[in-house]
Amino acid sequence: MFEGLGLLAGGIAHFLTPVSLFNIAWATLLGIVIGALPGLTATMGVALLVTLTYKMPPDQAILCLMCLYSGAIYGGSRTAILLAIPGTPASAATTLDGHPLALQGKAGLAMGLATTSSTLGTIVGIVALALIAPLLAEAALKFGSYEFFWLALFGVVISGQLTAMDDPLKGYIAGIVGLLVAMVGMETLHAYQRFTFGISALGGGVDLIPAMVGAFGLAEILGVMKRTVHARIVSSADRVVPRLGEVVKYWRTTLRSGIIGTFVGIVPGVGEDVGAWASYAAAKRSSKEADQFGKGSQEGLIAAETGNSAVVPGAMIPTLTLALPGSAAAAVLIAAMFIHGIRPGPLLMVENPQFLYQIVAILLFSTLAILVFGLSLTRPLLTVLAVPRERLMAVVYVLCVVGSFAITQRMFDVYVMLTFGMVGFILREMKYPMAPLVLGIILGDLLDLNLRRGLLLTNGDPTPFFTRPISAVICLIIVSTILMSIPAVSKRVRALFTRDRAGGSPA
Repeated sequence: MFEGLGLLAGGIAHFLTPVSLFNIAWATLLGIVIGALPGLTATMGVALLVTLTYKMPPDQAILCLMCLYSGAIYGGSRTAILLAIPGTPASAATTLDGHPLALQGKAGLAMGLATTSSTLGTIVGIVALALIAPLLAEAALKFGSYEFFWLALFGVVISGQLTAMDDPLKGYIAGIVGLLVAMVGMETLHAYQRFTFGISALGGGVDLIPAMVGAFGLAEILGVMKRTVHARIVSSADRVVPRLGEVVKYWRTTLRSGIIGTFVGIVPGVGEDVGAWASYAAAKRSSKEADQFGKGSQEGLIAAETGNSAVVPGAMIPTLTLALPGSAAAAVLIAAMFIHGIRPGPLLMVENPQFLYQIVAILLFSTLAILVFGLSLTRPLLTVLAVPRERLMAVVYVLCVVGSFAITQRMFDVYVMLTFGMVGFILREMKYPMAPLVLGIILGDLLDLNLRRGLLLTNGDPTPFFTRPISAVICLIIVSTILMSIPAVSKRVRALFTRDRAGGSPA
């Protein structure tokens, strides 16, 4: 414990330099602006910034990316409250009570509560990150090829399940498409080229950054330009800083939502929007003012904002310890870490233990910056919303092209970005989620490598994949998840539970 505190103190001291503080300020503020602009998401912002931080020192590059990530998740609440248009998907639940509060003349209070709730939610997640990540990393050292194969498959399955609740099959299909894309290129055991179709540029596989810039950047641009939005901005002339009593009154909701958001973040590839909705639903079920939810409930707003912000540090737990991204933006961060020579995974706490606590320090600094900017720059930040979206999307498109080209200076990567942008737009129009597709690309190599490595160790015998205790447990969870997504099975299971409960109750 004392060793961890020492590493945390070292991480905080490491970033107490003028350059680091300047990077924290501009990256967090840029994240808030990106989050506040409808059509720009945290994932898109992080993917574009990766290409601009290529020449920076590794610690400063990750600092900028993490600050932008957390700032963008918070920034989406601006437009959710004032326009009833969530700036990012993570702020969709904020719209339900944030905008009604603004229509009641309490826009400033709503944004103040969103700011303090985001701060407290991130702090809950930071505590969990500092406590859970070292333990999980130690446990992960016992994992072999068999366990990592099932973990990779679990990440794709659970992401497909939770990001497409109405039709999990679409989530599974998106994940499988991502896994198939990951199979393209030279495989790692025997250096054999697969599915390149004679195209030499595909020999190295499909690069993650151009694919993500296309799927989340260009696809979003096409989607935004397709929609016609005529929104009325609600002014915020009331007080912005909430009273202490207004924050403390719902401390149970804040703590519960922070814990829910953190554990949603730990689930691979699910994301901040699920954390917000799960926290909002839990708060509504347990609230004494449930009838006010959706009509301007301060508790509902607090639950949504606390939940989505807690996902950010929660998502870093599997990202750092297992190299399984907890969200789509965390997937980009994994790519950025590899670009800058940092290898996330079970060996992180052995090879580079101070890096985990540097991430904790970065989140603390970005949270402080969000609190300061959120309470002091509420009105100035509204001027950003006056930028015509036609001009904004043109700038974003240029950044997509330049960002895709910048890392390897290959036009082929620009074509990859354009292809994934068009495919991503079509899939979105058909209600397919993007997160499982991207997660499949990231985890495909892990799944493929560990499947074949495990079979090599046993001379082709697949038995250990099912008989080793941890492997068997993860396999059962995957099978149960898939079965429960089938309506007939889930109805049957619910009926059995209802019958048992009715039979066991006293007459």
